[in-house]
Amino acid sequence: MIDPERLKLEFLTLAQINSPSRREKSLAQHLVATFEALGGECVFDHSTVYTESEAGNLLVKIPGTSGTPPVLLSAHLDTIEPTPQVRPVVEEDLIRNEKPGLVGADDKSGIALIIEVVRALKESQVPHPPLELVFTTCEEIGLLGARYLDYKLLEARWGLVLDAEDPRRVVVRAPEAVKFSLRLLGRAAHAGLEPEKGLNAIKLVAEALIRLPSGRIDPETTLNFGLIKGGKATNIVPEEVVLEGEIRSHNLQKLEELWQEIQGVFAEITREKGPDGRPCFEARREELFPYFHVPEGHPLLQLLAQAGRRIGLELEFAKSEGGSDANLFHRHGITCVILGTGMRRVHSPEEYLVLEDFFLSARLVYEFLVLAAQNPLQGL
Repeated sequence: MIDPERLKLEFLTLAQINSPSRREKSLAQHLVATFEALGGECVFDHSTVYTESEAGNLLVKIPGTSGTPPVLLSAHLDTIEPTPQVRPVVEEDLIRNEKPGLVGADDKSGIALIIEVVRALKESQVPHPPLELVFTTCEEIGLLGARYLDYKLLEARWGLVLDAEDPRRVVVRAPEAVKFSLRLLGRAAHAGLEPEKGLNAIKLVAEALIRLPSGRIDPETTLNFGLIKGGKATNIVPEEVVLEGEIRSHNLQKLEELWQEIQGVFAEITREKGPDGRPCFEARREELFPYFHVPEGHPLLQLLAQAGRRIGLELEFAKSEGGSDANLFHRHGITCVILGTGMRRVHSPEEYLVLEDFFLSARLVYEFLVLAAQNPLQGL
């Protein structure tokens, strides 16, 4: 069974290992020693070529005792910023840093939880499926570890990502997100001597923004214009403006329609061109993360709900508006959901870990794996 005191001490140890994005090696080496002592087979992939991290993603295989298909458990190694001076302190029912700052709950709570679950399974000798543990790098800077993970090293077709707040609220759906850039070219001219010869790119972009929606478009979709750059001097009619933003949606058709609307408005305001072909614009977009959705009634959710009931917990299946490694796992055929670990106020100086939720999440994962040995999810 889960040992709360041991779990707490494990987190306190991990919290003091500095592991910002691209500098996860020390933490990864600590995990190798930990899991090899527990009988795990550890391997690093070659994602460093793409992520530029000092370590690859760490994959650990724990042999099963039930002859059932493997289950993936995942957490990310990196923190949003360095934590060299972290001093975690326990205050009754939570853990926070001694001074304002990150304590590493995102996502060292997920890592500690996985370690404790493996230890508890070993000690109890209860039948459990083979485990494939994935500890990704560079999650905080664009999900790079999961994006460039060597998926050929994995057999699991379903699993759990430990990287959210409340363990009672299971994330089963997250949007697709795209980042876009619009470059509009007007015509430069002296603003005092001959402004008539110019085409003010800033004014043209402003006209486009007035016509376009922004913010929450509907319950499934958001649009944000986040960066704008243009102009060289107050006495020059600005020739060029670059506008950057992002679209997120749980409906891929709506996302595509909104992108077409944006381009259509820019095409309209640059329709009347001079001999030099100005004004004109070019549009680019790139994916930030893909959409995923585990539908109601899916066997994975049924098994997780059953595990929750075994510990007196009624789970809520909810959607998120952010991206995580789970989005990328789904793209590669691994059906998974995101579980909370008790972390709160992440990415802020007030970050802390709620111990009751931390322990509850560990018990939930443990019971889930025990049930998975009895009720294997075949064919996923």
